[in-house]
Amino acid sequence: MSTENGYVKIYRDMLDNPVVCKDNDYFRVWLYLLLTATHKGYSAMFNGKKIELKAGQLITGRKSIAEKCNISESKAERILKSFKIERQIEQQTCNKHRLITILNWDKYQNSEQQIEQQVNIKRTTNEQQVNTNKNVKNVKNDKNVKNIKENVKRKVSDYETLINAYTDNENLINAIYGFIEMRKAIKKPLTENALKLIFNKLDKLSNIEADKVDILNQSTMNSWQGVFPLKNNNGGAENGNNRQYNGDDYSDIGWE
Repeated sequence: MSTENGYVKIYRDMLDNPVVCKDNDYFRVWLYLLLTATHKGYSAMFNGKKIELKAGQLITGRKSIAEKCNISESKAERILKSFKIERQIEQQTCNKHRLITILNWDKYQNSEQQIEQQVNIKRTTNEQQVNTNKNVKNVKNDKNVKNIKENVKRKVSDYETLINAYTDNENLINAIYGFIEMRKAIKKPLTENALKLIFNKLDKLSNIEADKVDILNQSTMNSWQGVFPLKNNNGGAENGNNRQYNGDDYSDIGWE
């Protein structure tokens, strides 16, 4: 999926990105993705179909990432989910592999030749106009760099801080991320305060982490915005309450 020779550009402001610099494992996985991604398009097989890989994409798997980065598979999965939530990557999964797309690849990895070609297109034969264009370009570049840094900072989410403070159970963490992704998929993303309310509701429903996993998975599978008591086989709540939930009752949760 990658070239054995060549290089990728590493920018100093990467150190200001709290998503990829959360810890050594996150940084190692991010570098692995950058170094393994293809720099030009070519044909490849994914999920039994022939596709055209684009620059900034790679086909890999959780097991491969775990082995290359010397981490557990569950940690690799959690890191990839975090990268996806924070809009660092997009990914499609199948039984054995996943197709990962590094977002903003072109913005950071354009070759010097490509950049020079773009500059030459804008040049004119008039020296005064050239100087004016250069000044305007420099101003725009300064603004672009500033905007990139501001966008990175805006991507900072307290999701991980909240989740890590709430639990260190990997199954529960994965269930929480699954619920967060579902809320985004139905265009009802969680705010940080809403996530806190979800945690409070989970604590009221059960103090057993395995139950909390099942409660979250129940909501994720049904695309419910909230969390509710588990249903038993007869359709009733397992906690003895005969009230049945359909995912539309949010009266006891303060949604924003």
